[in-house]
Amino acid sequence: MKDIAWDEVLSVGNEEIDEDHHRLVDLFNMLNHSVSEGKDPEYLAALLDELINCTVWHFSHEERLMLQYGYPEYAEHKEEHQALIESVKKLRDKILKEGKLVASEKDLEFLETWLTGHILGYDMKLGSYLATV
Repeated sequence: MKDIAWDEVLSVGNEEIDEDHHRLVDLFNMLNHSVSEGKDPEYLAALLDELINCTVWHFSHEERLMLQYGYPEYAEHKEEHQALIESVKKLRDKILKEGKLVASEKDLEFLETWLTGHILGYDMKLGSYLATV
């Protein structure tokens, strides 16, 4: 599977959010390479947990910005965050079995879609709003 390339297409136009997204893309790419290189399962699990933890932090960061600037779609966006976290935790539980990371290309594709889909959808709307306040 190929890396997610960070470029202006993924930029939401807010430096704080873009920095967070860039870190998440870097972590995804590290996980992608590590899976294809057959790295140690414990390392892969730690990397996946780091990606999840950074995502949870990032979502809290976005939610703070939404509250700070009175984002009218806050509730819907927060609900999307909660659903994304639940889905990625279920994926983690699915691929972490008996101390082994069993990640398929389909699982990595899910993570890629999960990350880029949220950025290109909900976060672009948020970025546009923040540019006006």
